Amino acid sequence: MDNLLKIISENPRLTNAEIAVMTGMTEDEAGEAIARYEQSGIICGYKTVINWEKLEQTDKVTAIIELKVTPRKDTGFEAIAEEIMGFDEVESVSLMSGGYDFSVCVTGRTFQEIALFVAKRLAPLDSVTSTATTFVLKRYKEDGIVLSERDDERGADLL
Repeated sequence: MDNLLKIISENPRLTNAEIAVMTGMTEDEAGEAIARYEQSGIICGYKTVINWEKLEQTDKVTAIIELKVTPRKDTGFEAIAEEIMGFDEVESVSLMSGGYDFSVCVTGRTFQEIALFVAKRLAPLDSVTSTATTFVLKRYKEDGIVLSERDDERGADLL
């Protein structure tokens, strides 16, 4: 992987001057390289990872939905993925190998809200043949960032 991309993927808040020092480029070269990556679609955006569980009051529930679909004759999986991506509740869509076709990450305010989204909007899509929903109970690591210290509430420290 390009060293510049590795550096910004680990810390997108670095300045062009800091990146230049780390890569041996000039500040202008670093800025131009980043701009080229953005224009070509290699850099698609910048993201802040938030540990929502640390907030006292959060109204965010996440679910992973496994979808089996029937590929469309002319467009295969692409048109189905685009249709699924259009829903505001959908955080990510991935084409998978194995027992199901798509992994869809969805967020909502409650378990019921997500269940209704699946039942009324996602499952009825023409190509969808089945869904399996699992809810995220706790996130430990996201995008390479550790979110929580070890605090196993099941008493694992007694072992």
